[in-house]
Amino acid sequence: MTNTVNHQIQLSARPANYPKESDFDLVESPVSEPREGEVLVKVIWLSLDHYQRGRMRVSHPYATPMELGQVIAGGVVGKIVQSRTPAFTVGEVVEGPLGWQEFAVSNGNNLRRVDAGLGPLSTALGILGMPGMTAYFGFLEIGQPRPGDT
Repeated sequence: MTNTVNHQIQLSARPANYPKESDFDLVESPVSEPREGEVLVKVIWLSLDHYQRGRMRVSHPYATPMELGQVIAGGVVGKIVQSRTPAFTVGEVVEGPLGWQEFAVSNGNNLRRVDAGLGPLSTALGILGMPGMTAYFGFLEIGQPRPGDT
């Protein structure tokens, strides 16, 4: 690996109101080497979603709060640059909850392959990702539209 520095954005303080720059730290750390059964992902896109603000609080109704001094939790799209598992090959593009950092190691359990033929890679974090699925299933399962609804 030629790049041995990983840039991470970590939560340094719990925002009182709107998050501000001083609530975050930009940290340099060594790039971790994947172990057997893991992959190293180079992040291309990261997601900024509304739920992340709630997870910055001490208590959150449906998800574990982010810990101070840890990488900001969030979805990313990235390219596999090292693989030590037959499940993924170098060069594949994946999406998963790897956090706000330049490189991330994963065992692959929460990764899904991104089909670049469906649209720009960034759409895997929007309309073709969690926000899009939330809207789609919310509309169909909760809204239950019927003919004639407007």
